[in-house]
Amino acid sequence: MRGEPAAAVGQELLRNMEGAVEQKSCVEGAGQHPEQQQQQQHLQEQLQQCILDLHTIGVVKFGSFTLKSGLQSPVYFDLRMIVSFPKLMETVADLMWAKRPGADYELICGVAYTGLPIATVISIKQDVPMLIRRKETKGYGTKKLVEGNYNEGQKCLMLEDVIVSGSSVYETVETLRELKLDVKDAVVFLDREQGGAANLQAMGINVVPLVTMSEMMAILLKHGRIDKATRDSVLTFISSHNDTSIVTREKVSGKNGLQVMERKNSSFESRSTTTNHPVTRRLFEIMSNKKTNLCVAADVNTTEELISLAAKVGPHICLLKTHINILTDFSQDTIDKLRNLAAKHNFLLFEDSKFGDVGSTVAKQYGGGLYKIVDWADLVTAHGIPGDGVVKGLMSAIDRRTRGCVLVAQMSSSGALNSEDNVKNCIKMAENHTCFVVGFVSQSSVSNDPRFILFTPGVQLDKTMDGLGQQYVTPRAAILDRGADIVIVGRGITQATDPVAAATRYQEEAFTAYQERIMT
Repeated sequence: MRGEPAAAVGQELLRNMEGAVEQKSCVEGAGQHPEQQQQQQHLQEQLQQCILDLHTIGVVKFGSFTLKSGLQSPVYFDLRMIVSFPKLMETVADLMWAKRPGADYELICGVAYTGLPIATVISIKQDVPMLIRRKETKGYGTKKLVEGNYNEGQKCLMLEDVIVSGSSVYETVETLRELKLDVKDAVVFLDREQGGAANLQAMGINVVPLVTMSEMMAILLKHGRIDKATRDSVLTFISSHNDTSIVTREKVSGKNGLQVMERKNSSFESRSTTTNHPVTRRLFEIMSNKKTNLCVAADVNTTEELISLAAKVGPHICLLKTHINILTDFSQDTIDKLRNLAAKHNFLLFEDSKFGDVGSTVAKQYGGGLYKIVDWADLVTAHGIPGDGVVKGLMSAIDRRTRGCVLVAQMSSSGALNSEDNVKNCIKMAENHTCFVVGFVSQSSVSNDPRFILFTPGVQLDKTMDGLGQQYVTPRAAILDRGADIVIVGRGITQATDPVAAATRYQEEAFTAYQERIMT
C-alpha cells in the first residue's frame, strides 16, 4: 500500500472488505483434515465473538484519538481493559496461544504493559516459563532489565496487544537477543496495518496477528456494531498512514557499519532516518534540498507587510516564524495567502505563541479563538515550566493534523529562562513526547539527540545587543560554537534595506557553517 494514493487504496480496501474474515478462514483451512478445519472454524468463531465482547466493554472506541506516534486516529484499541474481565482475558490469551506459528517455545515474553497479563495467563495454563522485560533497569538490587530464569539459545515467543510501527516489539526483542535468546516470532492481537508488521519482518521478526484492523472493521460492520461511514473513515485513515518506521539502536549508535548519529556531526538528511515525526522529517528534507537552515522571524504589524516579506524571503528559508497576534488586520485571507506562499516556496510556518498555561487552556488557545493556530501552523513554541500538561493539551487539539512543538529551553533575552532545571525539564518532556516535540529553542547545545532540532534566536551579523535586553550572536557562532541547527533572524532581515539580499547572506553563512560542522 505504501506510496499509493490514499483514495485509491481506500477504495480497494472497501471493495475487498466484505467477506474478508470468511475468506481468511477458507485459506487457513485449505489442505487441512476435516478435524483441523473444524478446529480452525471454531477458533474463527471464537475470535469474532471475542471482538464483539471487546467492543461491548469499550476496548474498541471510535472518535478522535492521539496515538503514541502523535497521529490522530478515528479508532482506538485499548486492550488494557481486559485485566478487569478475567474470562475475556483468558479468551484473548487462548486465542493468541493457538495462533503461535511454532510448537517448541521454551519461553514466552509479553511486551509491557498489556502483553504482561496475557503472557501470565498463558504461562500458567500452558506451563511455559515467562520472562519480564522492564521499561528501564532497576536502580537497586540485581539491577536487571530482564526478570526470569533463562539460558542462552532458548527459543522465546513474543506477545503483544497491538502494533502500529512495531517499535515496542523491536525494543523488547533487541534486549532479549542481547541475552543471546532465540527470538524470531511474535503473536499480536491486532495489526493496525500501519507498517509495523513489515518493519519487524525486515528485522527478522515474524509477526502473526490474530486480526487486522480491516478484518476487525468487517466483523463489527457485519454484526451491526458500526455503520459503513465509520468503517470507511477507519479504512481511509489506515490507507493514508501506513508508512511508519522504527528508529533502531543501530541508526543511533552506528552499529553494523551505519553512520554514528551524533547530532552536531550528522547531516540533516541522515538524521531524518532517526525520527518517526513527519514534521521533523519534512523540515530535514527542506533544509537538505533548499540548502538553508534559516528561519526568518516576521515580527511585522500588517498582513501586507507579512505577505510581502514572505514572498521575498521564501526562496531562502526553511521556516517563517510569526507572532500572529501582532497583526492589526488579521483575517482568514492572511492565512490563505501565507499558506500559498509556503507551498510555493517550500517552507514551513512556525507560530511563536510560547504556550505556557494548563493543558485545557492551551488546547483552547491552540485550536480555537480568533487565530485557530492549529489549522495553519506546522510548528508552535511552548514553555516547559508547566510540565507535560502543556504538551498533552496541545496534542489534544491536533485532531489528525500533522503538527509539531518546539520547547523553549533557553531564550536570547538577557537572564530569561536559562536555568539548568528548565533545560532538564524540557529535555525530559521532549523524550516523553517524541511523537510531538520537534526540538528546542536554545542558546547552547542542550541535546545531542539527532532526533531533536535546535533553534537559536537572536542571530545577527553586525550587532551584539539592543536596548531591550536582546543578545545577538552571529550565524557561525550560533552553529559552530552553540550547536544550533537552525538560526532565527529577525531585524537583521526585516529591517534591512534589501531583505532579499540580507536573507541570501544569512542563508549562505548559516548553511556554510552547518556544512563545515558536519565535515569536522
